[in-house]
Amino acid sequence: MEARNNSNVISATGLWSVAWELGIVFAGSTLPTPLYLIYRRAFGFSEITLTLIYAVYVLGNLFALFVFGRLSDQVGRKRTTWAALAIAALSTLTFIFTEGTWWLFPARLLSGLATGLAAGAATAWIAELHPDGDKNRAAIIAAASNLAGLSLGPLMAGSLARYGPWPLRLSYLIYLAMLAAIVVMILRVRETVEQPVHKMSQVSLRPRIGVPREIQAPFVSPAVTAFGIFSLIGFYSALVPSLLATSLQRGSPAVSGSVVGGLFITAALTTAFMRKPKSDSAMLYGLVLLLPSLACLVISQGRQSMPFLLVGTVLGGISAAFGYCGGLQVINRISPDNRKSEVVSAYLIACYAGNSVPVVGIGLLSRVSSSMTAHVVFAVVIGVFAVVGLVTGVKYRAS
Repeated sequence: MEARNNSNVISATGLWSVAWELGIVFAGSTLPTPLYLIYRRAFGFSEITLTLIYAVYVLGNLFALFVFGRLSDQVGRKRTTWAALAIAALSTLTFIFTEGTWWLFPARLLSGLATGLAAGAATAWIAELHPDGDKNRAAIIAAASNLAGLSLGPLMAGSLARYGPWPLRLSYLIYLAMLAAIVVMILRVRETVEQPVHKMSQVSLRPRIGVPREIQAPFVSPAVTAFGIFSLIGFYSALVPSLLATSLQRGSPAVSGSVVGGLFITAALTTAFMRKPKSDSAMLYGLVLLLPSLACLVISQGRQSMPFLLVGTVLGGISAAFGYCGGLQVINRISPDNRKSEVVSAYLIACYAGNSVPVVGIGLLSRVSSSMTAHVVFAVVIGVFAVVGLVTGVKYRAS
């Protein structure tokens, strides 16, 4: 009995270490968000360039998931995590030494690679480390860690840029120290892949983002939900600072960091207190709340209203929590144990596709029309997508 208790304590400690690692890696993905306006003033690039910089980040995510989506199933969770943390550090160093627009592209590409590589491995690792084997609770922990990290990035960078020295470097220097601390924590976490491959010649990198035939129907619902929810997250991460500066005359990095961070704080807190809704119901709640959130975004720009933006931010955060966490719970429940990282990676591809495609579309549409028109079109298209997601979710809802 005592040995079992000790084993549970070790697993719990390892679980929270990996949860911290997941959150810190995701914090790096939103660290540049409140700094984009400073970069634009310093380097003189346009909004379409900004959207392309953001798109490069998502391309890094997608490349990592397509090529390395099942890497941690083969070589182990820990070795994959070491690679992700090393790439995250390299991305951070690139940001620190950035001296022109072109530096931002490799910096964001590396950030996307690190996030994509870490996400699949850490999410599967958390599920395997849970002492009680509770996959739903493990999904909540992973989602809350992800969202808490996303909130930390803009809050830290925005505040330091506004009130500290070296606005384009200080937050990255602190972030490097955080990565070093995570390395120490991960050292003591046990590997959960029982027979990892030790020779690179035995590793298969052939893209195989697995959705086994037997789970394809239930997989549709979380994938559709993920695309819609992450479209809103992408809008906040890439374009809300510009919206605040141009339409609401709030150009401070501390303000943009607080608004973007507020979305993720709301989502993280909602996730942390989620108990009662079933995973399928949570996804549908997320899609329902997505609609008024989109409406508030459009109204806030049309009326130049900060209150509407804040209401939309809170609704969007709650929507993101229910949609993302509910979807991840479904994925954990339906994934075969020997292909868990692979299926999680397929789900994350739906997330990142939603995170990027609409944002790039807004940037391109803004070149031939006004930003207001582009944002209205975005809201309508994603709103229609949410309705389709609701219909799909009800159709494939677990009995």
